[in-house]
Amino acid sequence: MTTTTARRRMLNKVPEVTIYFWIIKVLCTTVGETAADFLNQNLGLGLTGTSLVMSVLLIIALYVQFRSPRYSPGVYWIAVVLISIVGTLITDNLTDNLGVSLEVTTGVFAVALAATFAAWYARERTLSIHTIYTPRREAFYWLAILFTFALGTAAGDLAAERLNLGYWPSALIFGGLIAIVAAAHFALHAGAVLTFWIAYVLTRPLGASLGDYLSQSPDDGGLGLGTVATSGLFLVTILAFVIYLTRTRRDATPAGTSA
Repeated sequence: MTTTTARRRMLNKVPEVTIYFWIIKVLCTTVGETAADFLNQNLGLGLTGTSLVMSVLLIIALYVQFRSPRYSPGVYWIAVVLISIVGTLITDNLTDNLGVSLEVTTGVFAVALAATFAAWYARERTLSIHTIYTPRREAFYWLAILFTFALGTAAGDLAAERLNLGYWPSALIFGGLIAIVAAAHFALHAGAVLTFWIAYVLTRPLGASLGDYLSQSPDDGGLGLGTVATSGLFLVTILAFVIYLTRTRRDATPAGTSA
């Protein structure tokens, strides 16, 4: 197998950034918030038990993802859902079990994400998701995603709860920030890599705020749908999109595309 062929195969493991990508990403972030609450509270696993179970499932999912010879919507998005849940649980463990403030966790994960990007760029000279054609780059990619979810959880909770902005106003704020980033990219021609990762970070608190708004009781500023209904609704929607993309390959990198 030539180097070019190997790179093309690896490129197929990462979805193209389409409207489907962003829709499923927001849905996954919402599930990460509500599913973590459901497993922790409704099933009585507790924060530690939920964290252990989800971490094991994530390791299995990432093993399958790394072993996969090409991009598979089902494998990829299962990994994203699980890493969303684990990222949420990491922040919850720090704040609830260890008593670390949301201000500190937000800062710590921001530094951790920046350090990941710095190491990634220093080693590979690119942060583009369209050049993930080696296991090392894929490892950097998933580590960055984990920290975006942990950071987004902390920032979202900080805005909605500690600053008392409320779930729906927080969702509007983060949605507005994403719109500004999109405008910077399309209207002002800001760099695609930079704007992608900024938007990726912001979709986490957006999804978390939406999840809390839908699931939490009206007394807490939500609609009261509960974690079961909210998680189920979003998981079914994710499944529908994944089935569609598996059949159509609308988000797969064309076979002739080079790095």
